[in-house]
Amino acid sequence: MRNHVWMKLRDCVLRAAGVLAAGSLALAAGCPALVAQMAGPGQQQIIIDTDIGDDIDDAFAVALAIESPELHILGFTTTYGDTAARARLLRRMLAETGHGEIPVAAGPATQSRIRLTQMRYAERGPAPKPDAPDAVSFLASQIRAHPQEITLVAIGPLTTVEAMIDREPALFRQLKQVVLMGGSVDRGYGAPYTDPADGPLHGPDVEWNIVNDIAGARKLFASGVPVIVMPLDATQLPLEEVERGLLFAHGSPLTDALTLLYHEWGQQTPTLFDAMTVTYLVHPQICPVLPLRLAVDDKGYTRREAGAPNAKVCLHSDRSGFFDLLMSRLLASK
Repeated sequence: MRNHVWMKLRDCVLRAAGVLAAGSLALAAGCPALVAQMAGPGQQQIIIDTDIGDDIDDAFAVALAIESPELHILGFTTTYGDTAARARLLRRMLAETGHGEIPVAAGPATQSRIRLTQMRYAERGPAPKPDAPDAVSFLASQIRAHPQEITLVAIGPLTTVEAMIDREPALFRQLKQVVLMGGSVDRGYGAPYTDPADGPLHGPDVEWNIVNDIAGARKLFASGVPVIVMPLDATQLPLEEVERGLLFAHGSPLTDALTLLYHEWGQQTPTLFDAMTVTYLVHPQICPVLPLRLAVDDKGYTRREAGAPNAKVCLHSDRSGFFDLLMSRLLASK
């Protein structure tokens, strides 16, 4: 299969450009369907399911992913609220940063309690093609093409994940793993990012991605797919003024997109919860995990419970290592 795709890709590129640069698929812009099938040696194949467009941390997670050569992004799906608008935002961001060949599929629309702060950016994004698949159909097609190879990176409420489990439960189990930003085990929102030995911690809270689809979270933990959890405990990573200044002055298409989205977001200091899911895939030592059994209660809390582990969970992360990785990748964008 892989050799067959390479032959077709070679023919397409030779017709379009006359030469294929070593180690690069950039000249294959006319062959996006073929490019989407190809992963380089050692690359992890991922799909990112995101609620980009209200909080700003999703945009930074997307930016880190597209600047990480360890990852081959098969596509993006959107989840929760106005998923079509979120998909348009993603299409614009990808097109303006040279990644317009990556597919984007909208998940099931739902009611949302908050507005899309970055709607104006989204409204200027390209509409989907008439034959574009919905998110569940897209996920199903990719899992069939790459069984046991795909990591699903879930950085929003789990409405699209739940729809996939409900429609194709056996196929969902053909995922390699799900890396989830969600939950709160020992510490909640606003907890100081310190070692527990430094003083008492604020206790756990209901976390946004879990509480907005409790049923979906329960189905995910019961699905049989390996689940790796990046909870509030390890993901409260504020992007301070110095780092923001460096990024927003960089002037690449990617950092310019982040600058626009940041200003539409309209707040001061982003907390980059979602970017830790991507960081874990690139450098797992930055957020080491341990096996736990988690249960989601009726209020949306993620509680430890006795029994066989159903997840691997990061409770403490290396803040300096995270920002070293993030800044070096984003400031290398051209």
